[in-house]
Amino acid sequence: MTVIFTHFFRVASVAALLLAALAVRAFARPRPIEVKVVVVAMFEAGEDTGDEPGELQFWVERDHLDRIYPLPAGYHAARMNDAGEMAIVTGQGTAQAAATIMALGLDPRFDFSHAYWIVAGIAGASPDRASLASAVWARWVVDGGMAYELDARQIPPDWSTGFVPLHKTRPFEEPAEILDGQVFALNPQLAQWAFELTRDTPLADSEHLQKTRVQFDGAVAQRPPFVTMGDELSSPTYWHGSRFDAWAAQWVRYFTGGKGEFATSAMEDAGTLQSLQFLARAKRVDWQRILVLRTVSNYDREPRGLSASESLSIQRAGTAGAYLPAIESAYTVGHVVVSKILQHWQRDKILP
Repeated sequence: MTVIFTHFFRVASVAALLLAALAVRAFARPRPIEVKVVVVAMFEAGEDTGDEPGELQFWVERDHLDRIYPLPAGYHAARMNDAGEMAIVTGQGTAQAAATIMALGLDPRFDFSHAYWIVAGIAGASPDRASLASAVWARWVVDGGMAYELDARQIPPDWSTGFVPLHKTRPFEEPAEILDGQVFALNPQLAQWAFELTRDTPLADSEHLQKTRVQFDGAVAQRPPFVTMGDELSSPTYWHGSRFDAWAAQWVRYFTGGKGEFATSAMEDAGTLQSLQFLARAKRVDWQRILVLRTVSNYDREPRGLSASESLSIQRAGTAGAYLPAIESAYTVGHVVVSKILQHWQRDKILP
C-alpha cells in the first residue's frame, strides 16, 4: 500500500508541475495587440521615409508609425503607432495584395477583430466621374479579370468588347452570373458616413493640374479636385483608352445589377478584399468595417487629339498625370476618417 501511495504521489506531483509550467507559459505569452484601424497602401516608391513618397510614406511620417513589425510572409513590414493605427503595403497586383493581407490578418501578434480597414491609394479614373487628384469612396468593387477574352483583332463586328463573362457566350449576356470573389459589396452606411465626413475637405489645385485636365473631355474633367462616391473596377491589367473606359462602366453595372457606377480603376483591391472576406469568415476581421478610398492620379482614357497608345506613352513618362497630388489627397482625405475612428472607436459598435 505504501508503494502504491508513493507512486501515486509522484505522478500527482509531476502532473501538478506540468500544469504549473503550462500556466506560467500561458501567463507569459503576450496578449495580441489590439489594432483599431489599418491603412492599406499598395506600393512605396523607395524608403518608408525621407524620399519621394509612395502611398505609405505620408502615413508613416505624419502619423508617427514608428513601431515596425517584420512580416516575412508578406510583402512589407507592418508599421504602427501607440494610438492603435497600423499601415501595411501589399505590393502591386492582385496576388501580392491577397497574400500580404492574409499573412497580416492571420498574424497571432495582432487582434484585428474590431479593426477598421481603409484602402488608401491612387487610381485611374473616368473623367465623367472624378477629376485629377479627386478622392473617391467606393460602395462596390468589381473584379475585371475573371473573364474570357478575345484578341481585339478577332472581335465580332457586333460586339462592343472582347471581354465575355465566364460561363457566357457573348459580352454582357443576361442574366449575370456572379462567381465567388467577383463582386464585393462594402458597407454602404459606412461608405456614406466617410463621404459625408470628408466631402468638404479642401484638396489642393495647381497650375499643372489645370493645364493637364483642360486637354480632356468628360462630365467633370475640368473640375478642381473634389471628394465624391463612385465604384471601382479592380483588374491586374493596367488598361487604358476610351473603349476600355466604356467597357469598365458597363462591366460594373452588369455585375452589380445596375447599382454600381464605375469611377476608378485599380489593380489590387479584389485581392485585398478577397482575403479580408475569408478572414471575416474566420472571425479574424469584421467585414462591416472596411472602406476603399482611391484618389485620381490619371484619367483612364486619351485626351483630345491623341490616340490611346500615344496617351499611354505620355502617361508612362510621368508628364500627364497627378501622381503626387493624388498621393497627397489619399492622405488628406483618409486621415480625416482615421482620426475620427481613433477618437470614437469602440469594440462592439460600428461607426457611424
